[in-house]
Amino acid sequence: MRKKIDNFLDENGKLKQLPAKYTIKLLAYDYLASKFENHVEYTEQEVNAIISSWHTFGDYFTLRRGLVDSGWLMRLMDGSKYWKNKEKRKKE
Repeated sequence: MRKKIDNFLDENGKLKQLPAKYTIKLLAYDYLASKFENHVEYTEQEVNAIISSWHTFGDYFTLRRGLVDSGWLMRLMDGSKYWKNKEKRKKE
């Protein structure tokens, strides 16, 4: 997986651009999701901080939405809690 998104990562492994191609974008979301722990609930601020530490282009909003929309992260409807989707890996 990492090899397919290497062109989108800087020398520190941070995402420097969100891929335009959908299948590669999903791999980028998978990569970001790997930065979250299983069985841990996060606040929106914690999610934003983790995402911000793993990309360089300053758009954690889009990345957070992509992680949720693609099913890598789950959240309560009010956005007060987020967690890694443990079922996602099994479906992919």
